[in-house]
Amino acid sequence: MAENKSSISKKRSYLEIGEYWDTHDLPQNCEEVEFTVELGGPDVHYFAVEDSLNSKLRSVAEKRGVSSETLLNLWLQEKLAEKV
Repeated sequence: MAENKSSISKKRSYLEIGEYWDTHDLPQNCEEVEFTVELGGPDVHYFAVEDSLNSKLRSVAEKRGVSSETLLNLWLQEKLAEKV
């Protein structure tokens, strides 16, 4: 087992860990926590993109260090701003 990983069971092999969890329950070893999950986020829409355009888009996005989705959204915003 990797040295940088902590183990609740403090066992040294996967077999020992399995044996530990065969006789212990998770709630016995963990404290209760509360957290909030916000689902939703912005609405997104998907459009078909030709394979050749997609390849070029991904290539340019990679060179710029952004996702293809981000690059495409930036380009669309720029183009639409010109039209308004």
